Amino acid sequence: MKAVFLDAGTFSAEAHLPAPDGISDYQVYDSTPNDAATIIARCQDADIILTNKVLLSAEIIHALPKLKLIQLTATGTNNVDKAACDACNVALYNVAGYSVDSVPEHTLMMMLSVMRAGSYYHSKATDGTWRSDGKFCLLDMPLFDLANRTLGIIGAGAIGRRVGELATAFGMHVLYAERQDKTVCRAGYTAFDEVLANSDVISLHCPLTNDTAKLINAKTLAKMHKKPLIINVARGGVVDAASIVQAIHQGQILGYASDVFDNEPFADDDCLLNIADHPRVLFTPHNAWGSLSAQQRLWQILSTQVSQFIQTYSQNG
Repeated sequence: MKAVFLDAGTFSAEAHLPAPDGISDYQVYDSTPNDAATIIARCQDADIILTNKVLLSAEIIHALPKLKLIQLTATGTNNVDKAACDACNVALYNVAGYSVDSVPEHTLMMMLSVMRAGSYYHSKATDGTWRSDGKFCLLDMPLFDLANRTLGIIGAGAIGRRVGELATAFGMHVLYAERQDKTVCRAGYTAFDEVLANSDVISLHCPLTNDTAKLINAKTLAKMHKKPLIINVARGGVVDAASIVQAIHQGQILGYASDVFDNEPFADDDCLLNIADHPRVLFTPHNAWGSLSAQQRLWQILSTQVSQFIQTYSQNG
């Protein structure tokens, strides 16, 4: 079968990405623009499309009669028209479980960096401020310990649970939030509003759905009585960016750390850029998932899925 990888450049140069078994013709592009004509031209003869974030619309899927499988190199599937896949009998696979170490460790890195004002103090240590001050240490920005603080986790899947385990090792008290609209809490969960009210840190790990779109907004921010640090490693759309900016400016929250955004990379006019220099704000370029070991684990899972699909298709063909 012929496979086309549309955006291999979303992986590190050090990652080893051999063609899965069963692929006889393998075309790899570093990147592909979200232009229907270009995508159709590149995939016209493809049995399998591999992609991370290229948008595959109904128009594109209907224009590719040979297409049998879309294999995403990610967990989220919102960049593919699922109804068109069903209508055209195209299988849609994603990859899950590959970043259960990488994302939680990134989350803790962000938590520690903001609570300890890491980027602020790095700048002061190297820009001459420390030398000018003359004392052996600088402590003009408060440092906060994680121990004995409360972490509220929204999205208690494998990644959220692992974040909870790591936070517990730091001595934090962990609350797992029940869904916002639920009046009865499942065992081990805490009411959503109670988590908002009582957390020193709130970490987002939920998928982007109709129920979670702009889940963190002016209304929910107003329920956060302890002025928490908010961490978003879920999806950009889970927060209302304008409300976050306002909350930072008004001192309504301690800080904001995010690896995900509405536009990736940032649009020039993204309102979050207005707080980028705040000492309690930390942005990373959607790479929490991407430790080298996580990338290799992802590719192993993907390769097995694709090879099994090809084998099954051949047997049933």
